[in-house]
Amino acid sequence: MKTASMAASLLIPLCLCILLLRGASAVSDQQEAGRRDSCDRIDRRIRALEPTRRVDSEAGHTELYDDRDGQLPCAGVAAARITIQRNGLLLPSYSNSPRLAYIVHGRGIVGVVIPGCPETYQETSSSSSQEQEDDERRRRGRRGDEERRRSSEGEEEEEEEETSRRSFEQSIRDEHQRITTVRQGDVVAIPAGAPFWVHNDGDSPLVAISVHDVSNSANQLDQTSRRFRLAGGQARSEGRQRYGEGESSESETERGGEESYNILSGFDTELLAESMRVSPDIARKLQGRSDKRGNIVRVRRGGLRMLRPATERVTDEEMMRGANAAAAAGNGIDEAVCLMKLRENVADPMKADLYTPNGGRITVLNSQKLPVLKLIKMSVNRGVMRRNAILAPHWNINAHAAVYATSGSARLQVVSSEGRRVFDGELRRGQMVVVPQSFAVAGRAGDEGFAWVSFQTSDGAMNAPVVGKSSALRGMPADVLANAFGVSREEARMVKFGRGQELAIFSPKSGAAARRRRSPGHRDDGVLAAPA
Repeated sequence: MKTASMAASLLIPLCLCILLLRGASAVSDQQEAGRRDSCDRIDRRIRALEPTRRVDSEAGHTELYDDRDGQLPCAGVAAARITIQRNGLLLPSYSNSPRLAYIVHGRGIVGVVIPGCPETYQETSSSSSQEQEDDERRRRGRRGDEERRRSSEGEEEEEEEETSRRSFEQSIRDEHQRITTVRQGDVVAIPAGAPFWVHNDGDSPLVAISVHDVSNSANQLDQTSRRFRLAGGQARSEGRQRYGEGESSESETERGGEESYNILSGFDTELLAESMRVSPDIARKLQGRSDKRGNIVRVRRGGLRMLRPATERVTDEEMMRGANAAAAAGNGIDEAVCLMKLRENVADPMKADLYTPNGGRITVLNSQKLPVLKLIKMSVNRGVMRRNAILAPHWNINAHAAVYATSGSARLQVVSSEGRRVFDGELRRGQMVVVPQSFAVAGRAGDEGFAWVSFQTSDGAMNAPVVGKSSALRGMPADVLANAFGVSREEARMVKFGRGQELAIFSPKSGAAARRRRSPGHRDDGVLAAPA
């Protein structure tokens, strides 16, 4: 009996382990099957995506792009457009997947907290004279109150207590991790699990398009972008049904949306208060159960007070101080990780990698230019095309691309492996379309020109042009092309060299170019007349 009992006790945990492994495997298989189904459907139809859900807050809103037609799940990404009004604060949160954000309009401040790294912005005793005067006034007031209550018997003990309290107050001046100023055209990388916040300190709304890589290896959950908020209360949401009227709509919480409380609200209030050494009243405020302001709140009068360098660039001295602090902390985190650059501007025409004077330009941002992208495993292309310019036919070698139009419009065509045109339509400002890996794409800018930003699911994304310099056809012998296409050798040479030395973006026909030169809105600097 005893032997049988021991055997049973050993079998139970073994069976549980087998069940858990089967369950995990089943979930993984379901996710992979769902993604395969999405990519199967994408062979039949691709469409330009508009935001379909909106989450309103006190000082801004978040618009979410729908993923139910399979385009975004096939690419393994999720997308949202965030608008922060003047003096608004996007509350701290973190996500299960890394993201790249492109600043479409406005300027502001972004703070990203890298877990395990020290606070490299530190307020010392040499703070502003105004703060010192305020502190001294408060100390004098407290000292006067204490003196009136003080008795002659315990005067020396209370004096020591006052000195100790004053020393404590001086020792907790503010400190925090590095903050970054952002402006239109900046790309910001935010690793998975890293809390971040954004403040709009400009004079106009701050608008950003954000793309999450939910298929990234850093995400061990399902193929859903989930935001874990560290502050704020319940958000108000609005959903717009765009499919069959009889189709049920899932809740925001079930779809990983915004309608939820912050993570502190789930803890017992007394436990939270004791863990932070604060009163239960303060703990209840942190939980935000009665906070109705949403995910973006208005900063109180007076604005945010924080430590900021005098210039936008971090000096060598500041970098060394941060590296020394990381080494002194002894936390095993390489100072290169703690101080890694998270932002790069891709709107500057002088940073263009590909440029055609009468066509436009493309700026490539990969992990060689911004090393943090090797951790994010994403990259960005930023393009600007003049009116009627042509985006050369090409395909993405090793990545999917989520293309977001920031200005103007273009007619794009996407072709599948079967030679089927799965997308043939206009992509306008604010819309997004997914171009799957290896699908061929080409396009023509509209009368207002076209500007876009492309989020790619590889930190070293590459594409292969079909025609033009350094293209697939240019690299083949003329006789191979002649026999492959059934044309003469002269015609094959025209195919190879028809675009001369042009790369990526081709200039329009001479008639279209002449019309562009006569246009009063035209500027001869390779930049769209419309705001990008």
